[in-house]
Amino acid sequence: MPIKTFKGYTPVRRFITVEDFSDLTKKRPEKSLTVSLRKKGGRNNTGMIMVRHKGGGHKRYYRIIDFKRDKVNVPGKVAAIEYDPNRSSRIALIEYQDGEKRYILQPVGLKVGDEVMSGAEAEIKTGNALPLSNIPVGTFIHNIEMVPGKGGQLVRSAGSAAQLLAKEGDYAHVRMPSAEIRLISIKCMATIGQVGNIDHENVTIGSAGRSRRMGIRPTVRGTAMNSVDHPHGGGRGRSKGNNQPRSPWNQPAKGYKTRPPKVWDWMIVRRRTKASGEPTK
Repeated sequence: MPIKTFKGYTPVRRFITVEDFSDLTKKRPEKSLTVSLRKKGGRNNTGMIMVRHKGGGHKRYYRIIDFKRDKVNVPGKVAAIEYDPNRSSRIALIEYQDGEKRYILQPVGLKVGDEVMSGAEAEIKTGNALPLSNIPVGTFIHNIEMVPGKGGQLVRSAGSAAQLLAKEGDYAHVRMPSAEIRLISIKCMATIGQVGNIDHENVTIGSAGRSRRMGIRPTVRGTAMNSVDHPHGGGRGRSKGNNQPRSPWNQPAKGYKTRPPKVWDWMIVRRRTKASGEPTK
């Protein structure tokens, strides 16, 4: 899918790039698979902002995606490829032989008319979902479960793919897109292939108005605030105040470990790595 550029007849248009939607075959979503999506502006149930820089944006309907792929041994055909405003990847509308319709994430190469199936007996081909125990070593996969039957939670964004490296006993070694290698139960389901819409990462938003339509509110620098609002704020004139980089809540912002230990940390064989190949601290 190519990226569309524009003539620079205004300063904003010069840098904006958009996705070419020529790969879509249907404009309106399947009504039975949509629900209304209420905006929260990053607030929790008490009204406190828990995630900054969220709010506004164009109205959306949520498309119900089949992350579980639990319609076992029932073949289905791809009826349409659609746009989903709630995620970076495209979605594929599947019509099963019994008449049921479901949305799945569209992998690279999945086209209208192709047949997909889930279950241990499914063929090893793009779009099919199988338990890790039935997938050959070396296969690229996405939409991976962490708990059997819970539904895919890992590797769901556009262009991402993990690789099945090995199987030992009840666990499989899977290399994530971040280069982290972790253990996952061989009972967990995964879908064959790489998530589609690979060029999504090359899109340039290009304007403040487009960010607002996406529901992204402005970010203000800490040095531009008053000292009551941010550790970097205050001072006469523009000043860093000889402070170490800190968050608004006074936590060190660069290189400081804030991630608490998890009960499943033992499942991480190798942690995420930097571009140089060295493990992160």
